[in-house]
Amino acid sequence: MTEAGRVRIGILGAARIAPNALISPARDHPRATVVAVAARDAGRARQFADKHRIPVVHEGYAALLADPEVDAVYNPLPNGLHGRWTRAALAAGKHVLCEKPFTADAAEAQEIAALAADSDRVVMEAFHYRYHPLTRRVEEILAAGELGNLKHVEAAMCFPLPKFGDIRYNYDLAGGATMDAGCYAVHMARVYGGEEPGVVSARAKLRGPQIDRAMTADLRYPSGHTGRIRCSMWSRDLLSVNARVVGEHGELRILNPVAPQVFHRLSVRTGGARRVERFPRRASYAYQLDTFAAAVLDGAPVATAPADSVATMTVIDAIYRAAGLPLRKPTESGEQS
Repeated sequence: MTEAGRVRIGILGAARIAPNALISPARDHPRATVVAVAARDAGRARQFADKHRIPVVHEGYAALLADPEVDAVYNPLPNGLHGRWTRAALAAGKHVLCEKPFTADAAEAQEIAALAADSDRVVMEAFHYRYHPLTRRVEEILAAGELGNLKHVEAAMCFPLPKFGDIRYNYDLAGGATMDAGCYAVHMARVYGGEEPGVVSARAKLRGPQIDRAMTADLRYPSGHTGRIRCSMWSRDLLSVNARVVGEHGELRILNPVAPQVFHRLSVRTGGARRVERFPRRASYAYQLDTFAAAVLDGAPVATAPADSVATMTVIDAIYRAAGLPLRKPTESGEQS
């Protein structure tokens, strides 16, 4: 399917995240290129294509999936549509890079994971931070036992989104702070905690009867260490993007683990000594694209495969239940640009 050793990617929707997440890192990438875009509004799709020098515009998502010149799709649609169009992409024989959160709930994630397992296509959730050298270094430190047995893990993803008409506050599109911001905190808690946590309790701050604008959840891991995640799109905690891992021999702290290219700091304290480690300013999205291209072209493994997505969505579902809120639901109909 690929041409001249490069993955040809089509974008489903003229999403605001697409330029940073895919278009910019693909511009000079030796193994990936963006060849097409489709949106519900054809005029908007053409404007988006002209601005970002994308050669082909399709009238709808189905037309893009039918294009034989497209090897893979990037799916940055609203949360509730992720499963529907990832499913359609697999049926069309395309590889998929799907924005987080992978689906609306764990049941839908399990369905997509089964479809992916039955295919020979790559399906990868776009937790870009997972592929940055900073995250890999944290995993090395923890695997080496430098902190000793873990005692506590915390992760926070809080940012201000006061535009309450944004789709991320829309329950019908599987919105909510835990879905949009919290999925990062949950994923970090899983990665840094080394095990799959259970949810002990959760407390939500609401924007509406079904929509959380902020969430705090307490976790417990099978080995006995505890955890906490915090997330918000609107709360007094306007900006907080960090993680902390405490062990019996010391602790590490990460400032901005999600987008280290903007700024970051990894500090490790053990045995009365403290050190700070820093990493390249190359975008986490570029490392993510490296991995996706290698998976498609070489069969290389990915760290955010569907099984990993099922585990993340399982924790998110448990948080909503513990907070007394309904689970998100897949969006039944309509194309969102």
